[in-house]
Amino acid sequence: MRKHVKGTLTIEGQEIVVTNPDKPLWPEAGITKAMYLQKLAALSPFLLHYCRGRLLTTIRYPHGVPGEFFYQKNAPEPTPPFVQTAQHEDINYVLLNGLPELLWLGNLAALEFHPSLHLAGSTLPCEWMIDLDPSLPEEPRIMEAAAIVGDVLSSLGVSSVPKTSGATGVQIIVPIPEGVTFDELRSIGHFVALYVTEKHPKLFTIERLKKNRGDKVYFDYLQHYSGRTLAAPYTPRARPLATVSTPLTWEEVSKNVSPSQFHLLNIEERLHEKGDLLSMLPPQPLEPILRHLSSRRR
Repeated sequence: MRKHVKGTLTIEGQEIVVTNPDKPLWPEAGITKAMYLQKLAALSPFLLHYCRGRLLTTIRYPHGVPGEFFYQKNAPEPTPPFVQTAQHEDINYVLLNGLPELLWLGNLAALEFHPSLHLAGSTLPCEWMIDLDPSLPEEPRIMEAAAIVGDVLSSLGVSSVPKTSGATGVQIIVPIPEGVTFDELRSIGHFVALYVTEKHPKLFTIERLKKNRGDKVYFDYLQHYSGRTLAAPYTPRARPLATVSTPLTWEEVSKNVSPSQFHLLNIEERLHEKGDLLSMLPPQPLEPILRHLSSRRR
């Protein structure tokens, strides 16, 4: 019978119980729970920035990867007193505001962090994300698709940052001015989606049903909306190689970089070298595009 081991960490004055630190969470990558908590602490200045104040959904793998998992929206019970929560549509969400909360969730084998696209209590988006979702288990054209979308945005005067989902897809992120709405972003997304699917019909689709997409990359402009989530920048993913959702440079995209290159065992080195690529881009001018789309509807 496996011996249960328990200890505690004191982080920012808060006591975090750690159970079974030697439990393999990513056995293929050799990552135990103790190692995972160390990696989360290293990632925390970056990951927390994109989760703080938002409604958090986690994916928990009590026995590690691969294994049974479940999505957790309601705050796990018992909830420590240092954990803040927010009520939204009858769900009591965790607000991932600090390192103690992050390590508490890490000890519960929360391996993925999917925050809302808006702050708790707000109806406005924090940023704009376009989700490019492959229809095939392995899609060698995903970086080509990302580059095309990035070029289209650039032609509209909008700079962006691509990031791996940590799984098979790519998200393209645009920092936005305060006050832009989800509906306005959806209208721009629809405009760009129609353009790229018309220009590259063998590569892109806006077909929602996966069974009808064939081998095309789904340009998902609908997922970015109130109440929905996308994988946070710098969240680990429950994949065999412990990949991490990682912002990229456009040069890396042009070289067809593989999402599997970025994982928990090397993400610290990358962040030390490149910093947070997302934080380096200022809010982008979307008003001219919105005016253009508004004038077309008249």
